Amino acid sequence: MSEAGLYRGLRRVWRILPVGVSILGLSILGWPITGLGVDLAIATATAMSPPDPSGVPSEDFCAAKGPGRVLRADPSNYRELVSALQAGDTLLLASGRYPRLTIANLNGEPGRCITVTGPAAGQRALIIGQNGHNTAEIVDSSYIVVSNLTIDSLGMGGDGIKAPRTTHSATHHIVLDGNLISGAGAFQQTDGISTKTPTWNWVIRRNAIVGAGTGIYLGDSDGSSPFVAGIIENNLVLNPLGYCMEIKYQLNRPALAGMPQGPQSTIIRNNVFIKDDRPSPDGDRPNVLVGGFPDTGSGSHDLYQIYGNLLVHNPREALFQGSGRISFHDNILVGGQSAGAVFRDHDLPLKLAHIFSNTIYSPQIGIKFGSLPREGYAVLGNLIFAEAPITGLDIAAKDNLVARPADAGNYVKAPSSRLGALDFYPLPGKATGSPLDLSPFAGELDFDRDFNGLSKGGHYFRGAYAGDGSNPGWRLREQIKTNK
Repeated sequence: MSEAGLYRGLRRVWRILPVGVSILGLSILGWPITGLGVDLAIATATAMSPPDPSGVPSEDFCAAKGPGRVLRADPSNYRELVSALQAGDTLLLASGRYPRLTIANLNGEPGRCITVTGPAAGQRALIIGQNGHNTAEIVDSSYIVVSNLTIDSLGMGGDGIKAPRTTHSATHHIVLDGNLISGAGAFQQTDGISTKTPTWNWVIRRNAIVGAGTGIYLGDSDGSSPFVAGIIENNLVLNPLGYCMEIKYQLNRPALAGMPQGPQSTIIRNNVFIKDDRPSPDGDRPNVLVGGFPDTGSGSHDLYQIYGNLLVHNPREALFQGSGRISFHDNILVGGQSAGAVFRDHDLPLKLAHIFSNTIYSPQIGIKFGSLPREGYAVLGNLIFAEAPITGLDIAAKDNLVARPADAGNYVKAPSSRLGALDFYPLPGKATGSPLDLSPFAGELDFDRDFNGLSKGGHYFRGAYAGDGSNPGWRLREQIKTNK
């Protein structure tokens, strides 16, 4: 079968993406991910690294301590080479079609990760699905990088990239960077990226996941295999049947060698999560759901740090729902049939909710509290266009700017629910108020940076942008979010 034939079914999806997208060439979704290797991933991570608040996971554990071997592979020999990889090795796959990828019992070291990557230019390396199997698996391994691959499950029922449950060790210190994941939409329970074993220090960055059952599903359904201290950033998840992303609740954290036991953060930043109108056969789902943490012991003081994300369209559910301990700031939420963002007890209680400097445009409810956060809450600096801006708690209106959706045009450039037409950058002088005291959030990442990553200055602005007039940053669209 030709490469063009493999993607014939996908082209109906790509037609909604920007002009210039190349499925098999140098760029996808406006972002040249074929050229994003490990070196670029590390350089970007280092440049973006914030001060070191307690519990923030490391991004640069693969930063090279010295040169390692570079091995070249093609479809005829790559499985043999994968199984023999050692710490510091890079396996460079030539373009072509490859049978499913299994990385099992391979362990790199800090600064000497094992890397499996596609070519830096030209045609991509395609990992092809097989009936009854996941397309790529990472099993009982650590310090692994998987980058620049196209992973197509071909609708055969397998997940795209999965760390399956095993009876052995955990899978930790994993980087998934710049991959295109498709064909994982046979059922709503089929995932683009999935973990079912205890994990920590995963970095999931700059991947495009199109048409999956669930885009990203982290942690096992019974709460026994937590996803701890992870970073999910600059991904595009487009048109899943169910969740764009779900992180399952955590029960008691297992006492595994190397697993962090103190308070940790899971960071979800600068992602684009978009749903379409397809029915969800197994039940309607928010675009993003994050679950709670244990009441006591390890994990009980973990924190979700969720900022700089774009969530768009949900015809039957909220855009976001969260429990546990949450910092939620400088996001843009557009649509959501029941609400923009919901904070409530789910599998486990809602404990903490810091919700500030978000822009929300939703037909019914902007921010909804279904439960009282046990440890406290703050809701301020938000720009909310909804018939009922905030429900469930008595919130001081003076610290948020609210209006009906029909009046949003008095405040922002082009309010709309249609990507390509919408622009929520404030009109001059229309989204400001008295200075906000953001000092209670000083321990939370980028609390003083807006959706574009720019300084909030004197903290006068309401919403996700700290500016007005002409937007100097990234334009809201169906692409991987960049700084341009």
